[in-house]
Amino acid sequence: MADIFDVIADGTRRDILQLLRERAASGERGTSVSQIVHQLEVSQPTVSKHLKVLREAELVSVREEGQHRYYSLSVGPLDAVDDWLMPFLLDDMDVDAAPVSLPDSAAHAAEVMGRAAASAKHVVASALKKLPGR
Repeated sequence: MADIFDVIADGTRRDILQLLRERAASGERGTSVSQIVHQLEVSQPTVSKHLKVLREAELVSVREEGQHRYYSLSVGPLDAVDDWLMPFLLDDMDVDAAPVSLPDSAAHAAEVMGRAAASAKHVVASALKKLPGR
């Protein structure tokens, strides 16, 4: 498998990932190659070539319906990028700065959201482990 940094180094692949993220955020259950071609104004062979690289890196998943294929973003492999970047971002923070206090309602909302995200990540990871071939 290609290094995740090599995969996301290509601007067209980043554009495809961004498009898939935006369409998923708007409620789409996948994006066809023709939709990607139209949105990005890139040739179909070029899009197909980049989708193959993204599939091999497990950054996209594909759902087949008849002769149509719908692609969706899979963010799991981007955890490696996040893990690599985080020390740089933390080093840039002013650790001597006074901590910021949130209002109680915001602190409670942040705690609830954090727990929900951790729970969802656990559920997804557990489900993926149960899939054949994993």
